[in-house]
Amino acid sequence: MSIENINWYPGHMKKTREMIQENLKLVDVVVELLDSRIPISSRNPIINELVGDKKRIIILNKSDLADPIENKNWEKYFEAGDSKTNRVALLDSMHGKGVKELLSIMQQTEEEINKDRTRQKKLRFMIVGVPNVGKSSLINRLTGRKAAKTGDKPGVTKGKQWLTLENGMQLLDTPGILWPKFEDPNVGLNLAFCGSIKEEILDKETLVLRLIELLQREYPDKLMERYKLSELSEEGIENMDEIARKRGFIQSGKRIDYERCARTVLDEFRSGLIGRITLEKPEESEG
Repeated sequence: MSIENINWYPGHMKKTREMIQENLKLVDVVVELLDSRIPISSRNPIINELVGDKKRIIILNKSDLADPIENKNWEKYFEAGDSKTNRVALLDSMHGKGVKELLSIMQQTEEEINKDRTRQKKLRFMIVGVPNVGKSSLINRLTGRKAAKTGDKPGVTKGKQWLTLENGMQLLDTPGILWPKFEDPNVGLNLAFCGSIKEEILDKETLVLRLIELLQREYPDKLMERYKLSELSEEGIENMDEIARKRGFIQSGKRIDYERCARTVLDEFRSGLIGRITLEKPEESEG
């Protein structure tokens, strides 16, 4: 299936949208979780419409995999551009880096909200985000236990449940959501690169060729260093062939094993082995 023609909107995604609308009145704050490598592509465009005037905290997760300079640029971008956002936090939920800072932000938010209340209450919040952006890992970190199921496949977390943090705050857990169609093909590509949509709907070899083309343009030094390339061709397929040869991904008859090469490059990109890479920049999202 062509990336340009993806229209992926399973029934459980529709139910999640309805669930969020129904339960917004139960929470004080919405915590919006984004992937630091693709902050715009991983931002569901209906979130603003759903959340409305509700207070919001934006988390740039997987920040350890993203370009540190771009992390700071995105932090400034969201702090300056969204009146509903209290604060922006950088996070690595898998290893717990940034969780203390997030809890501090939430504590301050609780105090701000309680200023207008005659009776003090513990903060009640909801975490929203597209599949595979790290929600389950964050929830497990916040609650200190394996409260949410985690998995490599998008959309593992199911159902709705209230969870209590050690500090008494209440978390309403809901599944991740994704929009009904991709208006921009690059959004679909970015989500596929980072594992937020099911790989089965894409041709992996073509997907990785597109990734290599992007990396040779934006991060040529990292691509050359990781795969020990002495130079880069202008043609992505030639670079892919050279990567395969360097790694010994050759079949009988000296044919390139594109499937194995694609799987390796994709895994190494997602795990950060190619380097800390950000695929979107704030200036590209303007307009």
